Amino acid sequence: MKNIIHIIKYNLKIIFGNRFVYFLGASLIFYLLFTGIALFSGDMISVEDVYYQLIFPGILLIFFPTAFGIQNDEDARILEILFGIPNYRYKVWLVRLSIIFVMVFVVVTILAFLNNYLLVELPVLEMGVQLMTVLILFGTLGFLFSTMVKNGNGTAVVMVIVGLALWFLHGFMGVSKWNVFLNPFLTPTNISESVFQTMLFQNRLIIVAVSVVSVLWGLINLQGREGFIK
Repeated sequence: MKNIIHIIKYNLKIIFGNRFVYFLGASLIFYLLFTGIALFSGDMISVEDVYYQLIFPGILLIFFPTAFGIQNDEDARILEILFGIPNYRYKVWLVRLSIIFVMVFVVVTILAFLNNYLLVELPVLEMGVQLMTVLILFGTLGFLFSTMVKNGNGTAVVMVIVGLALWFLHGFMGVSKWNVFLNPFLTPTNISESVFQTMLFQNRLIIVAVSVVSVLWGLINLQGREGFIK
């Protein structure tokens, strides 16, 4: 228990240090900008609009600590220590990912709660859970690519390309179980509710499976000590 507490304290410093404040600020600015436009435009805002509004601040929040985590360890001269203790790096990263996901869930749920009063009535907790399914995918992919690229800036470039590609495909896929950005609050008019719910369940199951594989793959990549220690 004492070791876990030390790991949590260390990872809190890594997560909230350096450039994270800029990503947090950018996500809040994006949220406030969209909310301000929605409040003064006079257009009707729906729950499905709020889903897309909140997903991008969430991606910004989860982007930095997952993509730059290994780079931050190296900059803090702690990376060699992590690899010097057997299996310690796995514990550090599993705890770190857990902290990141909980932190992002709390933030997006708070933003959803604010939208519930400012824009439109919505299921706050369900909104937070649905958003986190997609955000965990981006977080685990960021972790995976960081173990491959082994550089924060390089990982950031790869993640931007992946994110843009997925958003580009979103427009072509539409209502498909393979669409990462499938909106769970936007039920199509050309299919029944039960069929859409089945499709949504399959979509979420695919996303969870890819997230689990990404974490396991990233942890396996951490076995190659020589590739990280320079």
